[in-house]
Amino acid sequence: MTRTPATPIPATPASSTSTSNALSQALVDQLVAWRRDFHRYAETGWTEFRTTSAIINVLRDLGWDTAFGPRLHDADARLGVPSAEVLASERERAVSQGADPDLVEAMGDGFTGVLGVLETGKPGPVVCFRFDIDSNDLVELADDTHRPFASGFASVNEGAMHGCGHDGHASIGLGLATTLAERRDELTGTVKIIFQPAEEGVRGAHSIVAAGWFDDVDLFVATHLMADGEKGAIVTGADGYLASTKFDVTFTGLGSHAGGDPEKGKNALLAAASAALNLHAIPRHSEGASRINVGTFHAGEGRNVVPRTATIKVETRGLNSEINDFMFARAQDVVSGAARMYDVDHELTVVGKADREDPSPELLPYIRESFSGVSGVSEIGDTSGIGGSEDATAMMKRVKERGGLATYVQIGMATSWGHHTERFDVDEDMLAVGVEAETKTALGAVEFLAGLGR
Repeated sequence: MTRTPATPIPATPASSTSTSNALSQALVDQLVAWRRDFHRYAETGWTEFRTTSAIINVLRDLGWDTAFGPRLHDADARLGVPSAEVLASERERAVSQGADPDLVEAMGDGFTGVLGVLETGKPGPVVCFRFDIDSNDLVELADDTHRPFASGFASVNEGAMHGCGHDGHASIGLGLATTLAERRDELTGTVKIIFQPAEEGVRGAHSIVAAGWFDDVDLFVATHLMADGEKGAIVTGADGYLASTKFDVTFTGLGSHAGGDPEKGKNALLAAASAALNLHAIPRHSEGASRINVGTFHAGEGRNVVPRTATIKVETRGLNSEINDFMFARAQDVVSGAARMYDVDHELTVVGKADREDPSPELLPYIRESFSGVSGVSEIGDTSGIGGSEDATAMMKRVKERGGLATYVQIGMATSWGHHTERFDVDEDMLAVGVEAETKTALGAVEFLAGLGR
């Protein structure tokens, strides 16, 4: 369901003056315009048809090659893809909101996201940047105390809101594509920019990795705007992301009249309830952080019917992949035991996953150098111990396996509300900071890697 679409936000009138952050005022204004447009038309994982379409058109106008649709993904490695009916509806919605219908058709059943490639024609490293583009399943606050609503760019798509900053990430990625296209003659080798779908639920990175797009990457940087901290505080190598498995379980029993012949029923609700309680009873691991959560529970049809179906949505997490694997293995035992106890069938489907992967320590001084001297940067640290989960770790892992260097950068924002809340907003001053610093990262990569003997 969507509300009446609004007119896309135009770029603020360009100016020929330059800002203190070394980007033209025209580009700074465009970053804000892009971010607000993406925010207004928020799209959740695997339905980012309009967002992907807009990004493709900008990249092509800048002279970047693009890979998207089924070519971008290994279809068998996608996780947590919505139903065909949902995707068909979302394609129609995206076209009605201005997406290029030919591009949407080429994305098929949710093959969203795009890879931009800039070939310089000169020998050199492959440098890759990743920016996620999906929104949260969240209802945005409709209140004048919330700037996006008061300023007219709150989400028009019911139940979809950029509550984690991915609208800002997409904007930074397009700004980086703009500056690098303008300075193409100063680059060597190849630059890739991944605009990744479906990060929420750690679903979207794996199929891009499986398709081989990271097999030749020498230097990789993922980026995230971080709320509720110090404005301009940079973390060059965010670590502590927990390994995680997201899974859904459907229990299927047999319905019957709850008063007339309850003995003929097989109660799926009770199986799911038993599973939910006992999942939370799994012992925690002595060697590091371990987590489990049953986030949703849906069951039954009426008070006088023995429930024949029930579904729970669950996640496990661990300090590392081994601990998470322990939690997930025990969770599978609990689920199957609950099903046997109540003589019902069950189906467990993994819909998302993430590994623990820490940044390459030898890369962090170079990222520090890239952010040093950038206007708006207040301090620079090397680690954060974030504690959430991220599927960019799959990209980092593949790059490191192939001998490359990888890191995850955080850019601090002094915002009042944290991530995944209905009041979340982006500090738009930080968009230009990300563009300027990561432009420096790309331009200096060949010299940095040569200094390491790579």
